[in-house]
Amino acid sequence: MRKPRLVRAISAATALALLSALTGCATPAPRMAPNPVGGGLNERAERLILVTIANPGGAMLSEPGSTPRGYDLIGPYAVSNQARAVTAALEREYGLQEVRAWPIAPLGVQCLVFALPPEVDRAELLRRLAADRRVRVTQPMQVFDALGSHDSSGQLPATTSTTFGASSGSLATYGYNDPYVGLQHGFAAIQAGAAQQWSRGEGVSIAIIDTGVEVGHPDLAGRVASARNFIDNDMAAFETDRHGTGVAGIIGADANNNLGIVGVAPAARLQIYKACEPLQPQSLEAQCNSFTLALALDAAIAAGAQIVNLSLGGPPDPLLAQLISYGQRRGMVFVGAVPEDGRLDGFPLGIAGVIAVDQTERAGTPDAVLHAPGRDVLSLAPAGRYDFATGSSFAAAHVTGAIALLRARVPGLDAATLFAVLQRTRTHDEQGDRINVCAALAAVEPQDDCTHSARAVATATVMH
Repeated sequence: MRKPRLVRAISAATALALLSALTGCATPAPRMAPNPVGGGLNERAERLILVTIANPGGAMLSEPGSTPRGYDLIGPYAVSNQARAVTAALEREYGLQEVRAWPIAPLGVQCLVFALPPEVDRAELLRRLAADRRVRVTQPMQVFDALGSHDSSGQLPATTSTTFGASSGSLATYGYNDPYVGLQHGFAAIQAGAAQQWSRGEGVSIAIIDTGVEVGHPDLAGRVASARNFIDNDMAAFETDRHGTGVAGIIGADANNNLGIVGVAPAARLQIYKACEPLQPQSLEAQCNSFTLALALDAAIAAGAQIVNLSLGGPPDPLLAQLISYGQRRGMVFVGAVPEDGRLDGFPLGIAGVIAVDQTERAGTPDAVLHAPGRDVLSLAPAGRYDFATGSSFAAAHVTGAIALLRARVPGLDAATLFAVLQRTRTHDEQGDRINVCAALAAVEPQDDCTHSARAVATATVMH
């Protein structure tokens, strides 16, 4: 529906002031903007291609069938008449059918998903399009996998008191009042508790590009700044997605709230972008594609995310590489997970500057990789519960949280410096190679000291 010109012209500052006047001091709920644009593409990927064309200028409102960015109140980057004409010409000349479209502001392009004509060889058509001067990028529609699996350790219930924690030794060991902290071996192994005497991730925004997340989970209260769905309009299913919920919990679960677990960076603000579809309801197995990931990366860039967690992997992807390179030039740090085959040449790890993370428990990965716990990791699960999971997805989440602690303390740290300090200060013992975030903080801020006990640190670190 076309928005009135007057509404589009309202400044963001004015809109925020009006919102504040209407709502008083209440904290607004995370904005769950429905974007029914990416569903159903994974299953059809073999007969789809992705094309970008120049999109200079354009009207304030995008064409029907293409969803505007909608990140702000100034007006979305939209589709120009020139881009419309080129799209129509490509469809006519190559026998293509537009399936999805989205204008990507950072790259100045219109991104198009085309279905191929029957019996047309995709590789040959891509070669022809690559030679067409009207086309910026042409590539197959590619599919990417979330890198996590379920463990048999058993699901834990929602918690409402410290009774379980006292019996598990969490209070005696750590000083936090979160009942399951004593079961968080990953949190302990990277010295996150000791690090939180110096930093909790204050002022750092983290984009999680994944499945949906249970943003209403009690242990994420106040942690989620925004949430968007690039798969469908099913926000109920968004809240039941398992993989993203687990990743979000490791990074940003609340601390000292008498509930569940502690996130590595419990004061960071999370942006949730659903670009991956679970293969089954509440399954840790999920898939994303080039188009939905491009939409999510575009949103993270527009929202000013400082760190982006990509616990997924797949083949190299030219469009996604362009978006990450654009974000890196703006100071964004990207963290990716090493796939099961250990290869570092796909997406996102094959892009220079992306920080690669593998599980501590997997030996043989190269020095170009950071390590963190990724086996039997306890985190959040839908319906307000807690569960264990395994995979480099969750190792990457530990590192993302650690980087948030470092950047909150020293905001100017770039990806190369962050990787170097985490690698140089890592711990290596009989339990394996892993980051030590407290030692890394002491390295970047020499007055910091990791000799205090985690119990004393946590006792002084009250979130509320």
